[in-house]
Amino acid sequence: MKYHASLLSAIVAVVLAGCAAKTSVSRQENWQPLFNGKDLNDWIVKIYHHEVGDNYGNTFRVEDGMIKVRYDQYDSFNNRYAHLYYKTPFSYYKLRFEYRLTGEWRKDAPSYTQENSGVMFHSQDPRTILKEQDWPISVEFQLLAGLPDGKPRPTGNMCSPGTDVVFEGKIDSRHCINSTSKTYPPEQWVKCELIVLGDSLITHIVEGDTVLQYSKPSIGGGVVNGADPKIKIDGTPLKTGYIALQSEGQPVDFRNIEILNFGKKR
Repeated sequence: MKYHASLLSAIVAVVLAGCAAKTSVSRQENWQPLFNGKDLNDWIVKIYHHEVGDNYGNTFRVEDGMIKVRYDQYDSFNNRYAHLYYKTPFSYYKLRFEYRLTGEWRKDAPSYTQENSGVMFHSQDPRTILKEQDWPISVEFQLLAGLPDGKPRPTGNMCSPGTDVVFEGKIDSRHCINSTSKTYPPEQWVKCELIVLGDSLITHIVEGDTVLQYSKPSIGGGVVNGADPKIKIDGTPLKTGYIALQSEGQPVDFRNIEILNFGKKR
């Protein structure tokens, strides 16, 4: 019995030591909120057909400690693709957030926008986006929910407005690359993480599972219309940029938006 007791004590000691080490690492992680839960003072709005800073129809609003995207004050959608940018660009970081696609999709928006939103990153400065530029030059962590047809519809995909990425060893010409995530229903909160290492590796994580990896984002490709040619210089590596929440016709809520900033170099 003494032998077994000693062995048990040793195992307990090892487990406790491991827990202490994990706790120590956790305490060293300096997560910072991007959203204060109260207002949008740290954010910049840019909506297609509108000047920077014009939050047409109160598209982006703060209610119940969340950032909400809504269209109840719109007369018509008129392709008003919109993005809400955090004021500071980042390069090497880990972002985490929760989202839910909710409410009634605007039927005068393009059909692909149903149960569809996104988080943009490595985006151009919103103040360089022209009034009649439809999408920001950026990379998108796409957010989807299942449709009534019941077909698989993964979330955490990558879309590339005005950009290119390397996937499975080569530049992938597809505008969107699907992740391996499962399909989540509308109204369900989904936890996501994004790890960005400058113009190197990028990782998408949904509910704790790595669902997509790619690398070497750069300016290129199509989709973006009306951009300043002085900004859209194809082939330029994307090493840094702004984070933005998307609006394209589907109401969506965001909460617990936090960043672990690794700095310019890791």
